[in-house]
Amino acid sequence: MSKLGTLGARLHRGEVGYDFVGNRKIWYGLSILITIMAIVGLAVRGLNMGIEFQGGAVFNTPTTSVSVSQAQEYAEKASGHDAIVQKLGSGDKATLRIQVAGIDTDQADKVSAQLAKDLGVAEKDVTGELVGPSWGEQIANKAWQGLGIFLVLVVIYLAIAFEWRMAVAAFVALIHDITITVGIYALVGFEVTPGTVIGLLTILGYSLYDTVVVFDSLKEQTKDITKQTRWTYSDIANRSINSTLVRSINTTVVALLPVAGLLFIGGGFLGAGMLNDISLSLFVGLAAGAYSSIFIATPLVADLKEREPQMKALKKRVLAKRAQGEAPDAPATDEPFGDELEDAGPAVVGPRNQPASRNRGRGRPSGKRR
Repeated sequence: MSKLGTLGARLHRGEVGYDFVGNRKIWYGLSILITIMAIVGLAVRGLNMGIEFQGGAVFNTPTTSVSVSQAQEYAEKASGHDAIVQKLGSGDKATLRIQVAGIDTDQADKVSAQLAKDLGVAEKDVTGELVGPSWGEQIANKAWQGLGIFLVLVVIYLAIAFEWRMAVAAFVALIHDITITVGIYALVGFEVTPGTVIGLLTILGYSLYDTVVVFDSLKEQTKDITKQTRWTYSDIANRSINSTLVRSINTTVVALLPVAGLLFIGGGFLGAGMLNDISLSLFVGLAAGAYSSIFIATPLVADLKEREPQMKALKKRVLAKRAQGEAPDAPATDEPFGDELEDAGPAVVGPRNQPASRNRGRGRPSGKRR
């Protein structure tokens, strides 16, 4: 078995683990800091909306000796607006695709004529196409409506399948992921296109999937939790995260690899810039979703659950028992708990405590344990 597989098995059995829930204030603080940076970036820089949302014109010209950067300078000077220039194809079949946002028909004719002059091509070889903002607005409105319906259905489903506290935690995690992704777009200055919107909606499903995996483990392990005095709800929540940690890492890495290929190799190295529209939102969203499912959603559920009177009482009993010097895994009169193995150790940092000896009690008179 590989080292990662061995580690995953030990995490699942509770032999080792990291105290995610105990250190939740660190993760909350880090997330708040990143979220504030994203909001400030969004407020100061704003989003670079694509031509589909602003309206404008797209010009296609034969390739010339003029470089892409020089063509962009010519287009911005001729139109007075920001322009995006891409070289499509190679060799004699290569063309330049020039997008200029915020111009109308009259301006488009003037810009087309000026581009033909600056690029040294015949005016008839410069083809133009006007794009109205209504199409992009329609797509954006439909996307926001779909997002709203998606969030409502998700909250209702999680409240029914699990409980309202998990629904709230998952909702907070989703908002966290959306905010960070949009903020990164504002800070980086990447163009927002319909492909970006599609990528943003796609990551929500992935983020929710990762969160539900942890919640499902947590729900299973907290059955009849009040019938024992060995673990608090936070202890079990921590164990749930650790038991699914390797799985979350594996699925995230596998999902990120092809997206990273599109973003860094396809869009960056090979120059297919249009791939960046969707790959950046997917890359940031996948990473944020994995982070929030481990560091935000489950610790937040533990926080909310620990406010319940019965969980407060359980915590008092557990702490009182531990204060009396009993090892957490010492034998007790408690009933078997969840899927906990007889020799399972605590889900805390550090090596596992020695399991309770199966021979403990032998030679003693039967009856109540001391």
